[in-house]
Amino acid sequence: MRMIMMGPPGAGKGTQADIVCSSMLIAHISTGDIFRANVTQGTALGIEAKRYMDAGEYVPDGVTNAMVRDRLAQSDCATGFLLDGYPRTIEQVGELDSMLSAQGVSIDAVIEITVDVDEIVQRLVKRAADQGRADDTEEVIRRRLEVFAEQTAPLTSLYASRGLLTQVSGMGDIADVTARIRVVLNPDS
Repeated sequence: MRMIMMGPPGAGKGTQADIVCSSMLIAHISTGDIFRANVTQGTALGIEAKRYMDAGEYVPDGVTNAMVRDRLAQSDCATGFLLDGYPRTIEQVGELDSMLSAQGVSIDAVIEITVDVDEIVQRLVKRAADQGRADDTEEVIRRRLEVFAEQTAPLTSLYASRGLLTQVSGMGDIADVTARIRVVLNPDS
C-alpha cells in the first residue's frame, strides 16, 4: 500500500501514521520529523528549514522534493509507504506523480484527517508546553493553519477527483480515530 495522510498541523497525522505503518508494515515518511531531525543536528538543510518553520512557512519545494525523492528510493519503501506531510502543494503532487511513475507505481489511497481549528490550536499549544517546541507558538500555529488552507487544501479536491480521497474525523480520542481509519483501509472487515 502506498498512501498519503493529509490534514492540518495538529490533526493527529503523525500519531495515526505510526499506528497504520506498524499494523501494515510499511515505511512512515514524515517530512516534519526529517526537518526536525536536521534542525537538531544543525545540518545545512536543518538551518535552512528552521528559518521557514520558525516563521510558520513551508520549506521550499526544491528542498522538500529532493529529500522525498531520496527517501522513496530507499529499500524499506519497496513494499509500501505512508507519506505524512507531503505533498502539500499542487506542484509537489506533480513531482510525486513523476517520482512514482519512474518507479512504476502510484498512490493507492489518500486519507484526510479533519479537525476543528480551535481544537488544533489547543492541541498544539499543549504540545508546545509539554515538549518545549519553539515552532508551536499560538501565532505560528495560526499562520501554519492559514498556509495550510491556502496551499494544501486544494489537494483534497485533486485527490477526490482521482477517486483516492477519504475524509476521516480526527475529533475524539486516538482509538476512535484509528478505528475510523481502519474502516477506510479495510472496508470488508
